[in-house]
Amino acid sequence: MRIEDTDRTRHVEESEQHIMESLRWLGIRWDEGPDAAVPNGPYRQSERLEIYKEWAQKLMDSGRAYADPYSQAELMELRSKAVTERRPFLFRDHRPDNPPERKGDLPIRFRSDPKSYQWKDEVLGELSTGPEVIDDFILIKSDGFPTYNFAHIIDDYLMQVTYVIRSQEFLPSVPKYLNLYEALEIERPKLATLPYVMAPDGKSKLSKRDGAKDILDYKREGYLPEALINFLAMLGWHDGTDQEIFSVDELINKFSLHRVQKGGAKFDEKRLMWMNGHYIRQKPLDELYGLAEDFWPVSAKDSAEDYKKQVLGTVQERLKHLSELLQLTNFFFEDLPVDLKLIDKNPKLSKLGRKQQVELLEKTREGLSVGDFSLESLSNGLNSLLEKTGQKPAVLFSLIRIATTWAPASPELAATLHVLGRERSLQRIENAIDALSS
Repeated sequence: MRIEDTDRTRHVEESEQHIMESLRWLGIRWDEGPDAAVPNGPYRQSERLEIYKEWAQKLMDSGRAYADPYSQAELMELRSKAVTERRPFLFRDHRPDNPPERKGDLPIRFRSDPKSYQWKDEVLGELSTGPEVIDDFILIKSDGFPTYNFAHIIDDYLMQVTYVIRSQEFLPSVPKYLNLYEALEIERPKLATLPYVMAPDGKSKLSKRDGAKDILDYKREGYLPEALINFLAMLGWHDGTDQEIFSVDELINKFSLHRVQKGGAKFDEKRLMWMNGHYIRQKPLDELYGLAEDFWPVSAKDSAEDYKKQVLGTVQERLKHLSELLQLTNFFFEDLPVDLKLIDKNPKLSKLGRKQQVELLEKTREGLSVGDFSLESLSNGLNSLLEKTGQKPAVLFSLIRIATTWAPASPELAATLHVLGRERSLQRIENAIDALSS
């Protein structure tokens, strides 16, 4: 875990903790880092400035770096001239013949050696480029901090990094990295380029306007870290089988860069939701109850733990993420206001008319009042009501469900009535009869 904080104009102190919190929640641990063992530390680049200065001085001593004498205004003038003349701007064409000694805040710039390169990318395969893309670039800025292009190469070498895996936007920079590795006379790590994560339409990179979220937003919405890890691991990778659900250990054992795809990977949030529902259904009830602690409706605050576990067990099969608990369970803890629109918007129920709706609920009240409200008794009682009324489940059960919950959605009817209990269920049916009658 290395904190790359050398761009002080964009540095946000809280970002470091946010990165760590996100990774910890996902279950991604690190052996080395700012808060762990430090055999190759320090791990904040802002604490390694003397290291970068030493390496920059080595390049200056060997003639592969120099103090850049140009002001920002002079650089802008050179760039504007190149635009006017319709040619690419290359700083190497304007190197000073006699670079000044480095004093004060003059930047240090790398003296490139333009050449063609061929290299193997662990994902994309054999790649090549010409000398025209290699130019002199800043190593140490005027504020004394290194650029990313310099610091990460020094850090990777000193921290014994063997693989560098980056997104495609870094691909154009690889040739200048190769040039710098040679100038430093250090062996480069293996390089791998991952595909972009694409928007759901597959036509552009995923962005906030496509619904991209912060990792911790998923935590706040009740997604499980196992589901998110599984989903992210399969964005642009597969193991060659039809398997979709992987434990972390399976991912570790099966992962290979050779199975990372070259093209972009669509971000399909419906698939993530499906995976999350799978992991929720597999959770032991006691463990799921602990995870659901912050997602209950306010009205559940004073309810007994056993009752809440009963409610959770009833809705567990329907949950796609834990934030759905609010809508799926609030009627278990409070009497929701009567909303006859829920009945009237149901085509099959609206055809009945108020009189028949009342009659069906009166027969329901009578039929259910004789049972003990066990699951078996309720199942038998509901099936018996179907025979007595001659109605189909889609009609009778829908009416009973609405009358006892006044919620847009609820779990299986017998289970719902069982958890609500005799007194509350029958009282709600009574209230519904009164509302429909008036």
